[in-house]
Amino acid sequence: MANVGYVRVSSADQNTARQLDGLTLDRLFEDKVSGATTDRPQLKEMLNFIREGDTVHVHSIDRLARSLEDLLKLVKDLNARKVGVHFHKEQLLFTGETNPMQELMLSLLGSVAQFERAMIKERQREGIAKAKEAGVYKGRAKTVDDAAIRTAMQSEGASFRKVAKSLEVSLSTVQRAMKAQS
Repeated sequence: MANVGYVRVSSADQNTARQLDGLTLDRLFEDKVSGATTDRPQLKEMLNFIREGDTVHVHSIDRLARSLEDLLKLVKDLNARKVGVHFHKEQLLFTGETNPMQELMLSLLGSVAQFERAMIKERQREGIAKAKEAGVYKGRAKTVDDAAIRTAMQSEGASFRKVAKSLEVSLSTVQRAMKAQS
C-alpha cells in the first residue's frame, strides 16, 4: 500500500515544487510535458508501477489530464485496479465506491480543465496569427536544413519515410524540402 505521487507541468522550465509539497510519498513521478494526451513517459511509468491498494496523489485534476475523456478513463481504470486517486486541491478521493456527488464533481472539474486547454489553444492561435500579420512570427527554427534532407534522399534506397525517421523530422518536412528543390 504505497502512496504514489504524480506531478506535471507543461514545459521543462516550469517548477513542480508546489505540487504535493509536504506530503510523504513512497514514489514520485514527474512529467514536464503537455497534459493534452496520456502519452506521457512518467504517467506510463506510474501506471506500470502502481499495485492494488496504492493511492495516487495528484495536486489537481488538470495535472492528471486536460481532456475529460482521458481523466474519466484514468480514474476509472485506476479504481478498477483497486487503486485510489486523491486530488488534493479539490479534496476529492476516488476509491471505486459509487458516490454520485464525487462523480459529478470529477466530470464538472474535468470539463473545466478541458475548456481551459481549448481556450489556451485559441489564444495561442490568435497570437500567432497577429504575429504573422506583423511579420514577427516565422515559425519554429529548423532542426535540419533542406540541403541535409536532400543529401540524405540521394543515398541508395532512401525513401521519404526512412529519411524522416533517420533525421528525426516529420514526413511533411522531408516532402517540403524535396518540393522546394523542384
